[in-house]
Formats: sequence, C-alpha cells, structure tokens
Amino acid sequence: MRLSRRGLLRAGLAGTAATALGGLASGCAVPTGSTGRNMVLWYWSGGLSDTVVKNAKARYDRSVDLEAIQIGGQYRSKLITTITGQAHIPDIAGLKGEDMAAYLPNADQFIDLRTLGAEKYRGQYLSWKWDQGIADDGTMVGFPIDCGPVAHYYQFEVFRRAGLPYEPDDVSSGLNTWEKFFDAGVQLGKRVPGAKLLTDINSVFENVVQQGAKRYVDKDRHFIGDQEHVRRAWALAVEAKQRRIVSDLVSGTPDQLSAIQDGKLPSQLNASWASFDIKNGVPKTKGRWRVAQMPVRPANSGGSFLSITKACREPERAFEIITWMLNASNQAQGYVDAGLFPSTPASYGLKPMQEQDDFFGGQVTTDVFGPAAQKIVVAYNSPFDIALGQPLKDEIKNVGVLGKDPKKAWSDAMSKCRRIAKHLGVSY
Repeated sequence: MRLSRRGLLRAGLAGTAATALGGLASGCAVPTGSTGRNMVLWYWSGGLSDTVVKNAKARYDRSVDLEAIQIGGQYRSKLITTITGQAHIPDIAGLKGEDMAAYLPNADQFIDLRTLGAEKYRGQYLSWKWDQGIADDGTMVGFPIDCGPVAHYYQFEVFRRAGLPYEPDDVSSGLNTWEKFFDAGVQLGKRVPGAKLLTDINSVFENVVQQGAKRYVDKDRHFIGDQEHVRRAWALAVEAKQRRIVSDLVSGTPDQLSAIQDGKLPSQLNASWASFDIKNGVPKTKGRWRVAQMPVRPANSGGSFLSITKACREPERAFEIITWMLNASNQAQGYVDAGLFPSTPASYGLKPMQEQDDFFGGQVTTDVFGPAAQKIVVAYNSPFDIALGQPLKDEIKNVGVLGKDPKKAWSDAMSKCRRIAKHLGVSY
C-alpha cells in the first residue's frame, strides 16, 4: 500500500519547521533558474495533476520549454539546499501547505506575486487559503493549489445495523456535536461487537485544534499551547479513550486495514484526499461508504501552493503558467487525477466534480466537501507551530496507545514545550 497523504504530512516535521530556512542567503546575486526558453518546475508525486502538467507543457511550448520535475524524498530539504547553494534553483516551486509557515519569514527568496497582478485573482479562491500564502509584511509567496477539508467518512450498512443515523444528511445533523459523536461511538460498540468509531484519539485532538482560530504560537511569538482551545482538544481526546470508542490499532497498518474491511472500524474523520487512500487501501469496501459533515465545524488538513523563486528570469511568463494551471477547470481535473480538492469554489459545480462516486454508493462527495471548504476558520500559521505542537501530539498518542495517565502526559508535554520554546526564543 502506498504511503497515505496524511502520512506524508506527518513525516519528518517534528523539530525542523521553525528553522527550516534559517541558513538561506539574503538574496540571489546571480539568477540560476531558467536560461533562454528553459523553465523548471519542481513538485512532488501527487502534488499536481499529471494531466494538467502535460497540458501546460503543450500549451506554452511555443514560448518556453517547461521542464516539470517530480522531486522524491525530503522535498523541502532539497528545495532549501538548492536555494541556499544558489545553483539549479527551479523557476517555479511547489510549497507544501504544512511548510508554508517556515517559508513565509523568508519571503525575500521568492517573487512577491502581487507585483505580477495576483490581486485580480483573489476573488476566485477561498479567502482563508489565499491568506495562508501571504507573509506578515503582505508579500504573497504562494498561489493556492488545493485544500483539505475534513469530513466524516462512515460505512452506511454498519451505521444502520447499529441503529444510528445512516443517510449523509441525517449523520451530519444527528452527530453535529462531539458529545453526540461520542454517544454514537458508544452505541456502535454495543450494537456491533468489536466495532470502534475511530482508530485513535489523535484524530480527535488534531481535528479539534484545526477547527479553531488558534494553534500553538501567536503572532507575538508567545506559546499558547497551554490555553483553553488546546486543553479542550486534549480533554475531548481523553474522553474518547475513556468512553472506549477508539481502537488500539495504528493507522496505516495491515491490522487497521483489515478492521476497516471487516466493518470493525467503519468511521473516520479525514480530509477530502483520504477518499483516494480508502479506495487504494481497502478496495473491497467499494459501495459501503458515505461522507457527512464532521462534528461542530469543518477542519482543514493539507493543501499546497506554487511559488516563483527569485532565480526565475521570466517571472511574468511563470505567473501566466501558474494561473492557468490553477484555474477552476484545471483544479477540477486535479481532483479527478490526484484527489487535490480545489481552492477555487467555481470548480465545485463543474461536471468532473459532480460525478456520482460508486465507491461512495453513488454519492456526489463534492456536495459535502465543497461547503466544508468554504467554512474553514482562519488561523495564524506560526513557523514554530510544528515544533511546539509535536510534544502534545506525541503525548496524547501515549495516552491512546500506551495507556499513559493523561495528567502525567499533559505535564510531560508542557515540560517539553517549555524546553523547545526556550531554545527557539518563543516566550512561554
């Protein structure tokens, strides 16, 4: 089974985000990107639609030789190394959404897209997604590719057998608070022996945090991971464990996939792109699934950007290519090809996104993800969030998997956060 997008999001991010671009040179003395007709685009596997990339190369062939390169391994590290070394820098570079907070303080390494006319496109994109690509000084570093609205995936027949709401609209309205959601998990366990509502408690903790307008560090470089919004997420995750609605399995393992296929894990809170992970991971469950809104309000997980580096010799042409590749029609194609949910609301009504999905019982899942994407709460994205959020994620996992005492786990998480904050110069 291929590594899931969520796995990619979590891989290798624990302690490096805050200093990711700290060693960059202050400017680009000698342009090292395109020469003549050449223009280089860097992205990662699944980061863009292969169809759209192919069509872009053909569309602009008369004016530029667009070389699109999929960079494997640690994408961010390779991009940083290339920019630092001032050699072979791509003209256009994909920037993963979870890394944007680390790129923004170093906006001078990229072309300010406002200088190329980006503002006239603003109204075509989700406002919160657009804002994620803008640095504190107003510089626009990233142009939106996709987003990852989170919803509730569930197996229709298992929910019906458990006596729970089972039509998508009924699940959305009937499980619209965390308390109702947890109550449903208790009932599921009683009516379907061995069934659990969720794989782990981390999905509760992380999604509750992602639903809000705060994370772990504020604009004043102050640690806020000990405040009520995080404490509430922690308490809800612990409650999920105490009410026995989560499994002891690890996400992505064969045991978890077997439990999903057997209807013992018939529910998950996950982003739009997870539909492709479910299809690839447990193909025999085709037709069993439906999608509903998650409790309370939508969260977001994932979503990326395209940028133009200072090394680019033809930024106007690069911007023309970017805006074409990321228009509403091409973003709809990106969803069909790679599960990249569009950041352009105009895409949601287009034919490719209104197709009934047999895997989800003929449901048009865009009708759930589209409204969710437009209700995401904007939160400040600090370059220190990853480093200072990781101890909390690690310790809540210890509670869920190892049975660690929640009070001890919270205390240990705060101790680790204090040490990291001091090292990073974040006030506590």
